[in-house]
Amino acid sequence: MPSPRPRLIGLLPVAILLLLFLGVGIPFRGRVDLPAIVPFLAALGVAFLQCRRHAFHERLNVTARAMGQVDVMVMCLVFLLAGAFAGAAQAAGAVESTVNLGLTLLPPWAAVAGLFALSALVSTAMGTSVGTIVAFTPIAVGIALKAGLPGALCVGAAVCGAMFGDNLSVISDTTIAATRTQGCDMRDKFRENLRLVWPAALLSLLLFAVLAPGGAPLGDGLPYSLPRLLPYVAVLAAALCGVNVVLVLALGTLLSLGVGILTGALPPAEAFRAVGDGVAGMYDITAISIVVAGVLGLVRENGGIDWLLGHILRRAKGRRGAQAGIALLVSAVDVATANNTVAIVMAGPVVRAVAERHGVSPARAAALIDIYASVCQGLLPYGAQLLYAAAGATALGLALTPAQLMPWLFYPILMGLTVPLVLFLRGFIRRRGVV
Repeated sequence: MPSPRPRLIGLLPVAILLLLFLGVGIPFRGRVDLPAIVPFLAALGVAFLQCRRHAFHERLNVTARAMGQVDVMVMCLVFLLAGAFAGAAQAAGAVESTVNLGLTLLPPWAAVAGLFALSALVSTAMGTSVGTIVAFTPIAVGIALKAGLPGALCVGAAVCGAMFGDNLSVISDTTIAATRTQGCDMRDKFRENLRLVWPAALLSLLLFAVLAPGGAPLGDGLPYSLPRLLPYVAVLAAALCGVNVVLVLALGTLLSLGVGILTGALPPAEAFRAVGDGVAGMYDITAISIVVAGVLGLVRENGGIDWLLGHILRRAKGRRGAQAGIALLVSAVDVATANNTVAIVMAGPVVRAVAERHGVSPARAAALIDIYASVCQGLLPYGAQLLYAAAGATALGLALTPAQLMPWLFYPILMGLTVPLVLFLRGFIRRRGVV
């Protein structure tokens, strides 16, 4: 069968999807209950109706083949395993012990800078920015009230740390999506990602230390258990050693259950429930990933992907232009969808084709789409991260809006600004043979 002719109209389902997010998700956020899966199902329906050159059963086959791709199925499996590990670790008390140990070790003079660092550590271990923000917003509010510091500054530090971990964590759904869509190893993506973002993290840490010095001890008398940290340490070490992510997450889940039961934090009868609750938390993103794959398969069949690729490739001048195009593409999709994982899943196939055409390594491409999805997600006033942070602070008596947090979100801002500079300097040094 001949390849589809590149056509702009083939992108209509994507336009419908983005319009639903923007038209309903932004003006009516909080007043209209729009389940995340609904816009994607609408886009799937439009793409299905557009594919008129195939009979009905052939359209079903195109959709099913796209949904059943190996990368898509492995990604969904990893999402579910990540949920199992997160649920088991939470129930085993690993999160509470990590937070309490960090607060105990924090020196009084580095309260807010330490809050950023601890939030980053916990988010890297947990693999979720929203979960970290929910856990750390009460701590941030307590630090603000105890030390007499601006509440928006303290909550902003917690959000910044959460976005750091969400971007870098080897068990984050964004990392899983980025590595699977670009076909790269988790360890290679982590290393490339860390090389690009460490200047932003260091500058953010310094800014928080300078703007909020002093304070009272924070962690006096907080209980923690070193054995309960074992699952996070083991998962991070195994992932960085190159162990397959499926084995990493299975190991982490079993360790969490074992540690929780042996330390008495998790009754044996509740072990399966903890795993089940964690897996259930990944149902939405798993279903969305499958539907997105079907939408993109039909969009490709309708000529939309070829049109978009040709449009980007004509304007991308070499590797540098391709990398800029990758950053702009995933940023635009994230602004429209307000979900960095969904943005990566949607943009991933196009990014991979652009990267292969211009010689951008899979690890670099995976790092870039994860970074710029996180940059936008960490700054969106209608994104889940800032909404949860503002709502959590307000519930604790510290009235904040997402807009009030934005000036203090140093890390996403600096990440977006410094990554191009780091890429330029690395290229300059390589061309000049300095190192």
